[in-house]
Amino acid sequence: MASRNRRTLVPGTREALDQFKGQVMAKQGYKVNPNEPNKVKYEVASEQGVPLKEGYNGHLSAEQAGKVGGPIGGSMVKEMIRMAQEQLSKQRK
Repeated sequence: MASRNRRTLVPGTREALDQFKGQVMAKQGYKVNPNEPNKVKYEVASEQGVPLKEGYNGHLSAEQAGKVGGPIGGSMVKEMIRMAQEQLSKQRK
């Protein structure tokens, strides 16, 4: 199976997104390596009992992948919504 396309919509934003992921997950209480914030997924996987390893993980079920990606992506989206609401409230004042 071919690997998924992980390009961002805006070129050059991958590093910033990974840093944001690290910041959000650190706020959630996870240990995040500032040089490799994307590796927080392994801590989340371990906590969830999901056998995630570096490289190809085609053996994982959709449920297992969701147990890892859901908390990370969900936390990022919640933080982005909070930030947008904060900006809107400042603009209205």
